[in-house]
Amino acid sequence: MSYIFKTADWKTEKHVPVIEILEKAEAKKLITVRVSVGKEIPHPNTTEHHIRWIRLLFWPEDSNFPYDLGFVEFNAHGESVKGPNTSGVYTEPIAVFSFRTEKPGKLIAFSYCNIHGLWSSETELKF
Repeated sequence: MSYIFKTADWKTEKHVPVIEILEKAEAKKLITVRVSVGKEIPHPNTTEHHIRWIRLLFWPEDSNFPYDLGFVEFNAHGESVKGPNTSGVYTEPIAVFSFRTEKPGKLIAFSYCNIHGLWSSETELKF
C-alpha cells in the first residue's frame, strides 16, 4: 500500500510532514514531537488548497504493530458564509504530540492535502 502515500524530501516538497523531536529523547521520560507541513516551502492553506489533517504513529523496536499517538484536524481555511477566503482565519498545519516510551523505534507521520492526497515521512527515535 506504499503507493497510496507519497514521500519526498521536505526541503523541496511542501506537502511532506516534517517530524522534529524537540529535546534529547530518554527512555521513560516525556518526549515531545512537533509535526508540521510546509516548514521549508510554505503550504498555501487556502479554502481551495489546504492540509486537512496530520497523524503520528510510533512503532517501537521489536513490536508487531505501531501505536497511534494522535490525530489533529485543521478546519479553518478562510471560508465563511461570504465565500472562500473571506473569514481571515486560517489554521497552520502544525501539531505537537507528547508521549513516553521505554523503547526506541520509528516515528511515522501522515498528512492529507485536499488536492494532492496523502503524504508520509518517518524518523528514528533513539536514546
